[in-house]
Amino acid sequence: MKNNLALYLVLSFVVISLTSFQTVPTEKAKKFKVVIDPGHGGKDPGTRGSYTLEKDVVLKVALKVGKYLEDLLDDVEVIYTRKTDSYSHPKIDAEIANNAEADLFVSIHANAMPPGNAHVRGTETFVMGTKNEGRNFEVAKRENSVILLEEDYKEAYQDFDPTSPEVNIMFSIMQEAYQENSIILANNIQTQFEKRAGRKNLGVKQSSLWVLWNTAMPSVLVELGYLTNPKEEKELNSDEVQDYLASAIFRGIRDYKKYLESTK
Repeated sequence: MKNNLALYLVLSFVVISLTSFQTVPTEKAKKFKVVIDPGHGGKDPGTRGSYTLEKDVVLKVALKVGKYLEDLLDDVEVIYTRKTDSYSHPKIDAEIANNAEADLFVSIHANAMPPGNAHVRGTETFVMGTKNEGRNFEVAKRENSVILLEEDYKEAYQDFDPTSPEVNIMFSIMQEAYQENSIILANNIQTQFEKRAGRKNLGVKQSSLWVLWNTAMPSVLVELGYLTNPKEEKELNSDEVQDYLASAIFRGIRDYKKYLESTK
């Protein structure tokens, strides 16, 4: 009888000990979501060089950026607005990012200049803003003009006129909350373009870009270079240069993420 009681007490102690050391399941960590938006696509070729369409170059670089993020950062989820030569208008691109509750939105484009300016080259990264003087306004008009491809664009885009400077106040209010972090990301990317990819750094610019206006997170629009510059057009078609550009964007995002983690 005593032996049975002793065995019962020992077994009870073991059960109590094991249950007391069980860990409480923790909530799965939320992934850092990055939306990659290759500009244009499908019926919208974007700008062009002598033999290159913007939509083709930016898609190749965008897919490389996503692969770097997926391969080298475990806690990042990549969401594309397109992965093929398909058209997705800016309103849908913004909705994809907002519905995913993304942490970043990165739109990738290539630049162009009017005839007689073939010498212009370099990378620049845009954030939402109201400084629409000179070239900034020309970029805004060109990138925003894609919405005119929509039959119901006045209804879908709330009567937004992509050629009008009067939209500046509306743009400014919508993106003000994310301005500081957008600028940090943009500076990171431009630094890496210069250091990692050896590109001419034209700096961080502000402009009223629709695709950045309606995204509820820090957002940037990257211009990889000028297709109207013969040397740069050739380089932008090089797989090696595309790798370096994608690596630079990846590093800019990575450094931005590290900055956020350091401030927690």
